[in-house]
Amino acid sequence: MGYLLDTNIVTAIGKKNKKITDRLNEVELQGEEVFISCITYYEVKRGLLSTNATRQLLEFHEFCQEVTVLFLDEIEIIEKASEIHADLKRRGRPIQDADILIAATAITCGLILVSNDSDLLRVQGINLENWLQIES
Repeated sequence: MGYLLDTNIVTAIGKKNKKITDRLNEVELQGEEVFISCITYYEVKRGLLSTNATRQLLEFHEFCQEVTVLFLDEIEIIEKASEIHADLKRRGRPIQDADILIAATAITCGLILVSNDSDLLRVQGINLENWLQIES
């Protein structure tokens, strides 16, 4: 099973968070695939561009060469996102659309979503890990 890294995890990698980078190295040594959503790509890239973070942009570009970026080009992802949105709205527990699309990508592609966002715990059927809470 592979891993889909949420935006907050990719940001932590950019900030050289030891817990995250150690776990990422373990996963890669185990031969597991690592992915990011095009939504995460967009969120990270726009943030770095808006602050003119030239060095971090270069590091992010290099990071993206090592992972696979998943696009919203499968109707199943959009269908799952629609179901998640409707379920959360019915339960009165909505979350941001970007988070819904990332969660739907993970579920549809059978990936473990790595995130430090507790809102994602509301999504039914998601396989979620938080590498920032790993004991050192």
